[in-house]
Amino acid sequence: MPSNNYVTTRTFRFFGELDRHNEREWFNASKERYIEEVRDPLLALVEAFGPKLAKISPRMVADPRPVGGSLFRIYRDTRFSKDKRPYKTYAGMTFRHARGREVPGPGFYLHFEPGRIFTAAGMWHAPSESLKQVRDAIVAHPDRWKGATRGRGRALDDDGQRLVRPPRGYDPDHPLIEDLKRKSFTTSTRFTQKEACGADFLNQFTKACRRTAPLMEFLANAVGLKW
Repeated sequence: MPSNNYVTTRTFRFFGELDRHNEREWFNASKERYIEEVRDPLLALVEAFGPKLAKISPRMVADPRPVGGSLFRIYRDTRFSKDKRPYKTYAGMTFRHARGREVPGPGFYLHFEPGRIFTAAGMWHAPSESLKQVRDAIVAHPDRWKGATRGRGRALDDDGQRLVRPPRGYDPDHPLIEDLKRKSFTTSTRFTQKEACGADFLNQFTKACRRTAPLMEFLANAVGLKW
């Protein structure tokens, strides 16, 4: 399968080597390679995705800046972690709502790691106020919720992060009680490494995001954001 200009075997080879040599001396010696083979091609992917994302929702943002944009930093925050390895051995990027810094809302996420490539959409570990807003919206619009979370590419992930008991203030016999117990509302699509390096990957990623648009719109509206 032909390669694309964004994700290649070099992307995964770099992270495989970094996993074996996760130390500052090795990374500093390989930094130019990281920039040329990983960071800059992925920033180009973010930029190329921008016009496609705008067709899904003009309020979602693809930010190709190397610092403060959609692509996460490779440096790990080790301040409160027992794991003191300084670098992430994967690349992650997020595409948030334009008001995402003001209002905790849904987002798209894309992850590249040797043997683990996926995209996710929705709200992960939402804060308590946002959880209540989404739960209230589910109760108020059950048919819309079912339409947004049923069907190919829309089924919610089962991450095991649910309340043991029904949330306070909600009917324990509600037909959607298992969804009301959720702490996260996400759906994901996995890709093979061959697919990620394929010429059509950007279109495949776009299609996966488009399929989740009903869920994203429901969540955005629930927390007071326009889609």
